[in-house]
Amino acid sequence: MYSFEFDGRLGIEIPELQKDWGKYDKKTQEEILMKWENIRGNIPDRVRELEQEINRKQALLNNENDFKKSCELNREIAELASTINDLWLWFRSHGEVSAKIHL
Repeated sequence: MYSFEFDGRLGIEIPELQKDWGKYDKKTQEEILMKWENIRGNIPDRVRELEQEINRKQALLNNENDFKKSCELNREIAELASTINDLWLWFRSHGEVSAKIHL
């Protein structure tokens, strides 16, 4: 009916729903939300980890003289920033689902 699959890029489990949210009974919705809220609560910590990695790579970039290596570091920084953006999207969008259920 549903599962939570680990996303290696994001570093968290994300919900995989096999049907529309409204088709799950109330008990199942609550189970999904409880698990998601536990995962969701770890997103800010995950973002901090990625920000620290960005800072580390930026420090390397500031001292890098090799153009090819500079480009690679820039690409890695951009990918980390994209991952952070996606994590915040997950954090916000699924918080809205949780709020709607509790109304």
